[in-house]
Amino acid sequence: MTDGSELERRIHAALDRIAAAGDALAAPAEGGGDLAAALEAERAANAQLEERVRAIRDRQETVVGRLEREVADLKAALAVRDATVQKVRRMNGLLRKTNRALRAANAANVGDADLINSALEAEVQALRALQETDRSELDEIIATLEPVVREVRHA
Repeated sequence: MTDGSELERRIHAALDRIAAAGDALAAPAEGGGDLAAALEAERAANAQLEERVRAIRDRQETVVGRLEREVADLKAALAVRDATVQKVRRMNGLLRKTNRALRAANAANVGDADLINSALEAEVQALRALQETDRSELDEIIATLEPVVREVRHA
């Protein structure tokens, strides 16, 4: 019987090893289900993050586009302002020159109607150039305030 009991013990040991191996094989399959769920959760989280990144990128592109338009508008306004300032400077230079000549003629007691007329004309041109500068400033202020007013009206 020793052979039978020994054989029986070996069979039980072999069956135990087979059961343990089966459990070991079954454990990764069960864990694989957990891994599949975890992988799916990570994929969902990744998709959400990608959507957030897309939304941020879209907002950023919108803001950058708006800022680029504002910069272009400001550059155009600055060019207009610069042109009017240069015109005012030219007119003021002409006005100073004409006034010096007019003062010299008056000091010499020589009244020159053409000189007086050109002085008045230079002054009128200087005033017009100054008015253009003021108008340019007002246009810039209005352009700056229009988006704010629109936003307040729609809010």
